[in-house]
Amino acid sequence: MTAAPSSSAPWLVALDIDGTVLHEDSSLSDIVGAEVRRAAADGHEVMLATGRSSVHTLPVVAQLGITPEYVVCANGAVTLKRDPDAPLGYRQEHVETFDPGPVLTTIRSHLAEAVFAVEDDDGNFMYTDSFPQAALGEQTRLVTFEEMICIRATRVVVVSPDHDMEDFLQVVDRMGLHRVSYSIGWTAWLDIAPDGVNKATGLERVRSALGIPRSRVMAIGDGRNDLDMFRWAGESGRAVAMGQAPDDVIAAATEVTASVYDDGVAQALATL
Repeated sequence: MTAAPSSSAPWLVALDIDGTVLHEDSSLSDIVGAEVRRAAADGHEVMLATGRSSVHTLPVVAQLGITPEYVVCANGAVTLKRDPDAPLGYRQEHVETFDPGPVLTTIRSHLAEAVFAVEDDDGNFMYTDSFPQAALGEQTRLVTFEEMICIRATRVVVVSPDHDMEDFLQVVDRMGLHRVSYSIGWTAWLDIAPDGVNKATGLERVRSALGIPRSRVMAIGDGRNDLDMFRWAGESGRAVAMGQAPDDVIAAATEVTASVYDDGVAQALATL
């Protein structure tokens, strides 16, 4: 990895969570945690940009020991702003929603055994029966499919346990989801966001608010939901793929760091 030119001006550093900052078992390397805090202490705006809901993101902010001004959640649909008076220290700054009914109906016709969840603009997570319990937070409610398609959503989550990743990708491609943006997670997991909304749109809003030039943005990630973020960051700044990322994610980056298992985030941040 090539070190960036040194300068006292701050960088906006956007970190994905799963497979980037955290291991698959949600553990945080001491080396990565220390380097994240070092970069923040040096004046860089180190923040999280994740597909996770806010309720699953803010504990990671606390785990890292940082207090960024903004946090981007739900693949760009929700932007949080730091507010000491808010219960968890952050309040919603911007929220994008969409009608999930048409896309849910389409997906169910292709994936009869899939289970579903939607997140609303208050961060509540409504799910159908058999949804993986590990993915559920405190603000959850079991609903019928008929109830779910009437909820305004910031994102839709689809899990199809009977498919391996390649089969799942083929089914998703056949669906032709033209009106929404979607991303695939570590397993047969599909995240669907409002049309034209992704991590890049949320981060551009943050960058503009902070007044940081495009040439001083760094984005680090490992998943297909990071592709738009990489294109945005790499246009003038740095898009850093984790070493274990899929080939198409690596191809979209401007540089590659070590894998999550070898503290790739720490290596990337050490170049600032």
